[in-house]
Amino acid sequence: MGESGILFSVADGIARLVFSRPQRSNALDASMRQALADHLKRIESDDTIRAVLLTGTGKVFCAGQDLDDPLMRVCDGENPSVGRLLHEEYNPLMRRLYRCVKPTVCAVNGAAIGGGANIALACDLVIAARSARFVQPYVNLGITLDAGGSFLLPHRIGQARAMGLALLGGSIDAETAASWGLIWRVVADEELSAEAEKMARQLAKGPAAAITAIKASIKAASANTFDNQLDYERDLQKWLSTTNDYAEGIRAFKEHRAPVFR
Repeated sequence: MGESGILFSVADGIARLVFSRPQRSNALDASMRQALADHLKRIESDDTIRAVLLTGTGKVFCAGQDLDDPLMRVCDGENPSVGRLLHEEYNPLMRRLYRCVKPTVCAVNGAAIGGGANIALACDLVIAARSARFVQPYVNLGITLDAGGSFLLPHRIGQARAMGLALLGGSIDAETAASWGLIWRVVADEELSAEAEKMARQLAKGPAAAITAIKASIKAASANTFDNQLDYERDLQKWLSTTNDYAEGIRAFKEHRAPVFR
């Protein structure tokens, strides 16, 4: 399915989402925003889906919001439609992506700009082609970060680097993004698709409950004290140790074989 500007398919336990509006640099219009929200909703409720892979077509991963969208019109005084766009569409969309219980892999095939960069950073694992770059252009438009950028950037790379990127309208290449800890890793352009698929397949075959718990515990850590985090880990382990996947993991370890998680 691709009329919305997003190609969607499910196979081998992996939901694949591909931004496919290259004539507009995969900029998000109303149709793409709605389709992305609908697909994420389906992913949450479909138990056959065990991992998510997000990428783009063409030379740009995603240019963020389409500035030709009628909601982005320039006018004197307040433009209430921009706030409504964030409140009604982007914020629910970003919450759904960031809180997705399924592991999410983002393969950044080119420039990730503004909201496009922040969509990538809301995923669990980000792998980028060497030619990719990450751009935060908001200040050059006279606006502030949105789509979770003001949360995601400092949490991933610290306040100093986040401030530099945001206040200077910065752009960094994929190698720098990896060295700063903004993304997981960089690969050659021609290897991106295969490496991203490999990661998604590994996650899809992994212990679903443990993966969900790992995601939750790492995201909870920034708001917890050390003591609270220890208690949170205890409760998660107490639950996980009763699962069939835990029993299989222990058996496989003792039998010197790869586990087969169900």
